[in-house]
Amino acid sequence: MKIVDRTSDLSSGQAYSLTFDNKSSNNWSFVCFQQQPTGLPNGYVSLAWFSMPASPNTKIVFQWQIDYDFVWSQQGTLTPGVVFNASQTIPTTNGLTQGNQINFTRESNGAFNFNNQANGPSGALTITQDSTIPFNTASVGIAMSGTGTFAVPAQPNITATFIPTPTYWVGFGQNIQEGEVLDITQFAQIAEVKFGVNVYNATATLNPNNTWTIDDGSGPSVTSLVSSLRKSLR
Repeated sequence: MKIVDRTSDLSSGQAYSLTFDNKSSNNWSFVCFQQQPTGLPNGYVSLAWFSMPASPNTKIVFQWQIDYDFVWSQQGTLTPGVVFNASQTIPTTNGLTQGNQINFTRESNGAFNFNNQANGPSGALTITQDSTIPFNTASVGIAMSGTGTFAVPAQPNITATFIPTPTYWVGFGQNIQEGEVLDITQFAQIAEVKFGVNVYNATATLNPNNTWTIDDGSGPSVTSLVSSLRKSLR
């Protein structure tokens, strides 16, 4: 059994771990993404938070912390398949309570930039976009543990407020890149990964028949996609 350890740079705080176990006979890109938080502006998209190819009989380990960041990309069009590459990543000072508001601007030389980080409304991540921001040129979003989770096209004089409530989902597909804008309906099977009380490690096993078995601390259970879940994740 080949094991690939794809670990985020973890320096402090509680680490979570998710192991993908490919027991199918196919080469897949395994994907972890987050369910939409409340308070998102119109036009938001979900990003492939973690994605890595896995051969049959291969395990992949992904670790993270619940640390939040602001991100922007000079990518104004966010359609499925487009990859959001963060040009700047600014961590909050203390989660959703301090340093959780920032301004997005365009400097006189044409360069985009975050500035004026401050304390915003508790429980939210807020990005104010000033009058210098043109349409269809850049996008802003949030990240967890340094990797983008959600993004939205940037607009002048608009405040984008994100109220994250991390809920983790797994899927698989062909040639999916980290940061790629997702169409959740593209996945044949998705499953939610829940962590029990004081449990920080979970395993998502793709079975030979391409269904998921999730062991999330409460014992293994088989989970498959239903239409109601598709709708809740759009």
